[in-house]
This record gives sequence, C-alpha cells and structure tokens, in this order.
Amino acid sequence: MDRTRVRLAELLAVLSLASDLGMGQPMDHVLRQCLIALRLARRLGLSEADREVVYYTGLISWVGCHIDAYEQAKWFGDDLAFKTDYRHTDFPSASAERMFILRHLGAGRPAAERIRLGFGFLGAGHRVAETMLDNHWHASDRLTQRLGLDQRVRDGVEQTFERWDGRGAPKGIRGEALSMPARLVNLADVVEVFHRAAGVEAAVEVARARSGTQFDPAVVELFAAEADSIFADLDGIDSWETVVAAEPALDGRLTDAELDSALAAIADFADIKSPYTIGHSRAVADLAGAAAESLELPTAAQVRRAGLIHDLGRLGVSNAIWDKHSALSPVEVERIRLHPYLTERMLARSPALAPLAAIAVQHHERLDGSGYPRGLSGAAIGMEGRVLAAADFYRSRTEPRPHRAAVPTPEAAALLRAEVRAGRLDGDAVAAVLRAAGHRGHRRRTWPAGLSDREVEVLRLLARGMSNREIAEALVISRRTAGHHVEHIYAKTGTSNRALASLFAAEHGLIGETGAADLSS
Repeated sequence: MDRTRVRLAELLAVLSLASDLGMGQPMDHVLRQCLIALRLARRLGLSEADREVVYYTGLISWVGCHIDAYEQAKWFGDDLAFKTDYRHTDFPSASAERMFILRHLGAGRPAAERIRLGFGFLGAGHRVAETMLDNHWHASDRLTQRLGLDQRVRDGVEQTFERWDGRGAPKGIRGEALSMPARLVNLADVVEVFHRAAGVEAAVEVARARSGTQFDPAVVELFAAEADSIFADLDGIDSWETVVAAEPALDGRLTDAELDSALAAIADFADIKSPYTIGHSRAVADLAGAAAESLELPTAAQVRRAGLIHDLGRLGVSNAIWDKHSALSPVEVERIRLHPYLTERMLARSPALAPLAAIAVQHHERLDGSGYPRGLSGAAIGMEGRVLAAADFYRSRTEPRPHRAAVPTPEAAALLRAEVRAGRLDGDAVAAVLRAAGHRGHRRRTWPAGLSDREVEVLRLLARGMSNREIAEALVISRRTAGHHVEHIYAKTGTSNRALASLFAAEHGLIGETGAADLSS
C-alpha cells in the first residue's frame, strides 16, 4: 500500500482547519467539535453507520461559511468577527435576530456611514442576510457531493443549520424530525467554543440556556451529565491525530485522480472568499503546472497541486482587508503577509500533503529576500516555488483587485520580465510561465448550462460583486438588460444570488479562462 497517498480524513481535516479560519475560530475548533460529537454518539449508543455520518458531518458542515464573506464584510465590517460573535448568540425569536443584525451593521465604520448602510440594509442588505444560512448549507452540500460523500452525510450537513425549535435553515425542520447526527454536531460546535474560552461549566451553561431552542433537550441533559468525562483529555491530546485515526473507512486513501479533483474543489472554495479571486487558484495551477512540465521538473504534478491550494490561508484574513479599496494600514499588510504561512501550517499537518505545503508557502517569496512570509532568498527558494511565484504574479496582474484594474496580458508579461531584471523572480521560471501563458488564448465556444458569451461576461462581473447598474456601465448596456442577463444566469445555473452564482462560475472554471468573453485580459 502506498503510504504517501492522502487519506480522505486528512483532506477533510485540512478543510476543517480552513473552516476554522473562515469562521474566525482557532485552528482545531472543528476537529475538537468532531471529537465531542463522536463521544456523545457513543454515549447515546448510535450505530456504527450513524457514527460515520457524525464523523463526516462534523468535519465538513461549516466549510461553506465564507461563501458570502464579501457581503458579510460589506454590511457588517470584519466578517470573521461577525461569525465569531454569531456562535455566542442564540436566536430564539425574530427580534433577537434583528438586534444581532443592527448591532453589527457597519461595525467599525463612522456614524454617517453606518446610517447610510442602515437605509441600504432595508432593501438589498436584508435580503442578503436572509439567504446567508442557505448559502452556507448549499456550499457545504456542494463540496460534500464533489468529494463523493454519500447522501446521509449530505442530509446531515443540511440539517446542521436547522434548530430544535424550527427556526433554522433551510427548511425549518424541528424536533424529532432532525437527524441525531445533526443535533450532535450542532451542540458540539457551540459547546466547544464556550469550553475553550471558559471551561466545562460555561459549556454546560450555554447548552442548558439553549435547550429547547437551538438544541435537543434530551441531548443537552446527556451532555450535561457527561461533560466532565467528554472534556477530560480534550486539551491534552493531538486533535488532528485522534480525528484522522478515527476515520470510519478502513482505507480512505485517494487515488491521484480523486486527489486532483478534491484539490480543485478546495481551490474553488478558497477563491470564492473574495469576488476578486474567483478562479485564481485554478488558473495559477494550470499555468504553473504547464511551466513546470516545460522545464521538465519531475515534480510538475506537485507544482500544479500546490497551485490549487496555495491561497488556502486567505480564509484567515478578513474580507474587510481583502476587498478594501483604499490603502492598507501597516497592521493590515502584516495580516496579509501571514496567509502563505497559514496555508503551510494547515497542509503540513498531513505528512502526505507536507510536500505541497513546502511549495505553496513560497509563492510570495522573492530571490532578493524582499518576499514573505519568511524573506527567503537565492537558493533557499526551490525551483518549484520560483515557478509558482511567477505564475501567481502573472495571473494576479491579469485579474482586477479592489485597488487596481486588471492589466492586459502583454502588460502583465512586461511586468513579469521587469521582476526578473530587478532580481526578484527567476528568469527560467518566468520564461516557462510566459511560454505556458502564450498557449492559452483560444476562445471557448460552448459554455456550461447553455450560457451565452454575453451571459458569461455578466456572470464574471456579477461574481466580482458588481451591481446591475455597475454591470450595465461596464458593458455599455441598459440596467434593465443587465438585470435580464442576471435573471437568465440564475435560471440557467440553478442559483439564486451572487454568492451561489460565483460558486458555479468557480466550479466550471469560468473566471480564470481567457478568450473572447474574458474581461480580465
């Protein structure tokens, strides 16, 4: 048996660490939550099949919580702080939800801007808030499907967003109609946060406070009676090792094809955090992989895989920073410079993924030592890292960012060559990336879901967070026509809002492609 192959449990555990970052939680929150849910499942005498559902549901339920981070930051300031506070709040009534929203609306902004946002929230913002939980479930469900997990796990993921009192999403399921795995994961998620902050008594207190509203009263009573033993060794064990060892499958190792497919799915989920990066990782991976092959690197496949997940650490930085249109503060810059390190820390937990971590962490390093996160220079940067850095630089310049427009591909190539002359990027790596980029200019004639060329153009702008008015101005069409295009896109793709349409675009590689309908080149 090839022990270098990645186990499904390892990949899901990495995803759980990314979920932690996206929710503003410390790494290992989801792993510890999974262990708590499994311990409750054993005390309840659940069957092996049900414990398997608890296991996979616990690891993957929250992975979609960053899909609308752009909207969260737009209305509520720091999306990570917003989601952190969400776990500390119960919502037993509509008035409790309204108070939570009002308390966070425009957080951290001047009073005048908060008032302006308040008026805007009465329209579009309120509708966005109402769809958030639905978006999170849809995104998590889609990834569950792409990773090949069975329907019972998908059902568990769906019901994790439900509540005992029926005030949850997406269907308002209540009481005994809720599956037991979903009840356990929902409880474990919250009590882990309170236990980490203030110990066993705080965890029991919050469980009892939400008994009959968010949580099943019978499960709460069992938890309260067993809390001391459930938490007894939680702080002293390696959560990663314990969770991976508890994987239900005898051999859940992925084939190369399955791993590539799974990493592509993870790339899409990392990129949709911001409208400005949708499709970025796929495009970088394709470019870096082709360049590595042209250089005859024996690790070309590893370079491509590292490209797919090189930006996973972006989930640990608020969209209030990523999507900021004005100059970043020194503190914000330092936060951004951490994201390759966060990528490395997540991937390095898995021995099989550690080689990808070593490549991915170098995508912002520079030969003269001016890069980050470690300021490596010269021979300390491997050829794989040099290729990935060149591919990331080139692709980033052909994509818009909040503070600048995309540049045409000839200008991006010129900027890349200038980096070589300045001694920051490797000449051979840059030449290989430019050769690879020069062979990616064909026009894609047939689009998924029957989308037209114009609808793909509109979808790309919609994914970037543009309103119908802004789309109309960019394409020199009427606002009404832009609205019709958006409605047609929703109907054809089976989506209902920007976040879900963006996920569709990411999954089908529509943002990173070049061609007649590509507005970023």
